[in-house]
Amino acid sequence: MRGRSRAAALRSARARGETLDQLLDRNLAELLQELRVAITGVQVLFAFLLGLAFTQRFTELDAFALTVYTVTLMATALATVVLIAPVSFHRLVFRRRQKAALIAVADRMLVTGLALLVLAISSGVLLVLDVVLGRGPGLVGSALVLLVAVGLWYGLPVRARRAGSGDDGPGDADDGRGDGEGGRPAG
Repeated sequence: MRGRSRAAALRSARARGETLDQLLDRNLAELLQELRVAITGVQVLFAFLLGLAFTQRFTELDAFALTVYTVTLMATALATVVLIAPVSFHRLVFRRRQKAALIAVADRMLVTGLALLVLAISSGVLLVLDVVLGRGPGLVGSALVLLVAVGLWYGLPVRARRAGSGDDGPGDADDGRGDGEGGRPAG
């Protein structure tokens, strides 16, 4: 763990009456729960996309729809790989006192995986709406999903992080310091 990150993690641990190891354990548990939620969503979308190519109507897609399908499939596949990668990382550093590194890497992978998932969801909406309602409504629906997802998944948390008053009350998962408490993990 680097100096500034370690100092921030120690401050946070002390403020919550935890040791550094307890903080890392809690951060890892929170991160794993978040990964479970994201992986479930990406798995459902990926299964749908894999099956879609084997339907009769798939052959009727025009070049635009095939391109959107390809982007959606690739974004979903990459999101799946990135969101599952912390499992492999954990196995390879298991029992080597690398929990802080695991949390830091898994955090970055989760943020990257969510960005890929936003792309996959919005392009999946574009594909379906393009086929069902036409190109214009597909583009509008896709843009709406993209804007809402980016706003809720990134804009709102970044805004709260910048405001960071740290007076949210006892037991809040984010103390506004970006030290691993619901924000960036220690490490």
